[in-house]
Amino acid sequence: MSLAASRTGRERVRDLVDSPSFQRVIVVLIVLNAAALGLETSPAIMERWGNVVDSVAWLTVGVFVVEIGLRIFAHRADFFRDPWSLFDLFVVAIALIPDSGAFGVLRVLRVLRVLRLLSTVRSMRRVVGALIATIPGMLSVGTLLVMILYIAAVMATQMFGGVAPEAFGSLPRALVSMFQIMTVDNWTVVIGPVVEVHPWAWLFFIGYLLITAYVVLNLFIAVAVEALDHQHGDEPDETAMAITELRDEVRRLRERLESSSGDRTDDAAR
Repeated sequence: MSLAASRTGRERVRDLVDSPSFQRVIVVLIVLNAAALGLETSPAIMERWGNVVDSVAWLTVGVFVVEIGLRIFAHRADFFRDPWSLFDLFVVAIALIPDSGAFGVLRVLRVLRVLRLLSTVRSMRRVVGALIATIPGMLSVGTLLVMILYIAAVMATQMFGGVAPEAFGSLPRALVSMFQIMTVDNWTVVIGPVVEVHPWAWLFFIGYLLITAYVVLNLFIAVAVEALDHQHGDEPDETAMAITELRDEVRRLRERLESSSGDRTDDAAR
């Protein structure tokens, strides 16, 4: 019976830490902890309410430590196989580093506790997964953008280097200027001296601006949206998840009944 009781206790803890209500409480505590970290940056507030702010911060950290302990007890080795669980463990461990001594410089890392929202809120996990999935596509689009920037900078250096040497007199200057034009940061000031001498230069710069700012950069958005849709499509349906959880619950109940029946048979035989 002791083994069955131990298994039942672990299952109850797992049901607790995996329940939506428990997750919502953790989210509220994360927000409170983030607010406390923000208030610590105000000397006036800390002078008057420092004890309260510190108490809230350490109380939430204590709850986080207990939460991590319960999750390790409930999931055991599975906890260390989950990247998000390891991330939570890392963030909570940083909070326990002392503020003084050689580790004082790591005090600034306490703000990373706010990132626990990424692992706690499912929609945020989906966004992070989508961002990771976009890396190959982003690299391809980024390479295309660098190629266009380089080609345009070489052409601008050859065509306008003599007219506006401060902006296009050399390839490095031209690269900076063309990047500034791509970001639409005072781009009319950059091309102004060139257009005064070569009015047709508008065609070159506007064409470059359309290609980079309105075509290539939008490809980044397209890649991100596609990855997010793909990430959402790969997630299991909530109904299927509910059925799976129900099957697991039935299996656990059957194991408990079999274990209880076996113990009664042994007692009767004695």
